[in-house]
Amino acid sequence: MPLTDASHHDAGLRPAAADAAALADSIRSAGLKVTAPRLAVLRALTDKPHSNADALFGAVHSDLPGTSLQAVYGVLASFTAAGLVRKIEPAGSPALFERRVGDNHHHIVCTRCSVVHDVDCAVGHSPCLTPADALGFDVRAAEVIYWGLCAQCQADTLAP
Repeated sequence: MPLTDASHHDAGLRPAAADAAALADSIRSAGLKVTAPRLAVLRALTDKPHSNADALFGAVHSDLPGTSLQAVYGVLASFTAAGLVRKIEPAGSPALFERRVGDNHHHIVCTRCSVVHDVDCAVGHSPCLTPADALGFDVRAAEVIYWGLCAQCQADTLAP
């Protein structure tokens, strides 16, 4: 028997409408005005975490053809400033964005195909890593990026 979200059922909303309402609530909770571009970018980022601005623009452009790449950058900047999304910047890659915020998790990146995955903190909770000498800083977060070959790329390199 499939599980259902009772709040969606009780509200009488179709799943897509309920999802849109939840996204709008997230935007409002961050203190931002709900707009069609913001909803579209947040929906795309929900579907495709660790995306760059170009990929998000491609995802929203078909539904909102009047949206520009600059508008997507503006939405991402406001989301990042409001703490609604996190910006990560792996070396040699454009900035990537994700909705998972507030838990100081890390990332693992494939050096061959560039796929990115979340990795939970190595030890405990934020900052989860402590520098040998904090030089007087009050360290509140640590960001680690692990690099290696994903399982698929490993298999591809072993194939004849």
